[in-house]
Amino acid sequence: MPSASKTHADSRFDRLVYERVRLGMMSALAVRDELTFSELKTLFDVSDGNLSAHARKLEDAGYVTCTKSFDGRRPKSVYRLTAAGRAALNRYLDHVEAVIKATRTA
Repeated sequence: MPSASKTHADSRFDRLVYERVRLGMMSALAVRDELTFSELKTLFDVSDGNLSAHARKLEDAGYVTCTKSFDGRRPKSVYRLTAAGRAALNRYLDHVEAVIKATRTA
């Protein structure tokens, strides 16, 4: 039987992945090796501040990495999904699939 802290951690991570922009970022990074900040911003039509806040939460959780560099004089941030991020996304998708299956058989 899972410990209370393990169960709490799993539910916290599920809520982290659930949010639309974060789920979108993780899903996009699951099918692309990397995406830049500008590419993600265009994909989700969000402000710089909004995307930065979501990206920071995913970085803090260890779900994505961000590599910062310069392209000429312009800053460039490149995001990649980590193994932990892929596992969290898969857990979330498994949960959603189970809910859908349970709903259809009810």
